[in-house]
Amino acid sequence: MDQTCSYQLNAPDRPPVKLDRKFNDIFKSDEIFRFHRHLRCYAPTPLVPLPKLAKSLGIKELYVKDESKRLRINTFKSLGASYGIAKVIEKRKKEKLTFCTATDGNHGRSVAWAARNSRQKAVIFVPKNTTALRIKNIKKHRGEVIVVDGDYDKAVAAAREESKKKGYILLQDNSWEGYTEIPKYIAAGYKTMMTEMENSLHPPEAPLVDFVFLQVGNGTWASSVVAYYRNRYPKKMPTLISVEPTESDCLLESFKRGNISKTKGTQQTSLVGLNCGTPSLLAWEILRYGIDVFLAIPDIYAIKAMQDLYYPFKRDKQIFAGESGAAGLGGLIAIACDPGLQELKKQIGLNGESRVLIFVTEGVTDPDVFEELIATEADVFKA
Repeated sequence: MDQTCSYQLNAPDRPPVKLDRKFNDIFKSDEIFRFHRHLRCYAPTPLVPLPKLAKSLGIKELYVKDESKRLRINTFKSLGASYGIAKVIEKRKKEKLTFCTATDGNHGRSVAWAARNSRQKAVIFVPKNTTALRIKNIKKHRGEVIVVDGDYDKAVAAAREESKKKGYILLQDNSWEGYTEIPKYIAAGYKTMMTEMENSLHPPEAPLVDFVFLQVGNGTWASSVVAYYRNRYPKKMPTLISVEPTESDCLLESFKRGNISKTKGTQQTSLVGLNCGTPSLLAWEILRYGIDVFLAIPDIYAIKAMQDLYYPFKRDKQIFAGESGAAGLGGLIAIACDPGLQELKKQIGLNGESRVLIFVTEGVTDPDVFEELIATEADVFKA
């Protein structure tokens, strides 16, 4: 695997982010937060300051939005899946529906959970390298699991074909020409985690953070965060940095080429929630102008981030972060520690006065893998 970081800076004079009108109408609605607040087991996830870790990384403040206990299934994906399913059911009342999707774990689990809560069925396609425990977590919510002999992109293709053949409702957190309506609802559903911070980091006047690190798979969730900042602070957006595994850097590759492109990497990464080969169409249209730095990191930085959260500095709070959930912090550690990124660090102005927000987007969704990675020697200075 490639053990070097790579990045591209966006142009400072690039066009402003343009949001699809229908998506933005959905996104700005107060209905999203109201919907989630009425779900059983809903509670805002914590915003955790980590002052000691911040000091060790040479910054002023570090905040973690911890999604590891979201709605008791350990992932932010439940926000998008539940809202997307609710909007479909709203339009097709009294019908018995089967929702179908492809996943590398968390999205499929969330679709199965949300479908079951709505008394509907779910069929979930997974890549062949999906761990047994992730499959078990989907089945626990009565989702039917079909293993595809291929990677995530092949699982998406299989889910599309099966939905077309059997009349299932495709509920994919991805989009392409001709498939955009449901992904808009899923992306809009993620807004709730940002709304929850409006009494802390996101007051009306200006954000109280300077940098936000966003881990990227196909980009749907990251595009939701960009849309939030674009609406709330159109002239005062923080610096937004996307973070991908070097072996699955489809957003970085797309930015280099100027159009949606597949990663040149193997897609073999420990960060299983981020092993997408191609960006979402809707996400790309937002991220191509909304992201300030496109960063790809070796897995070792995210593993180091998992360990820093699990073994915190004294008086910092312990956080249980899954592999993809720790990738945003991994990106921050890379810029802070990698000698090859010191010029980037200087260019973007990350320094002792910087305030940084990261998201732990998943908790421990596979305990066996978690234990293995926590025990891995993660010397980022050898990366």
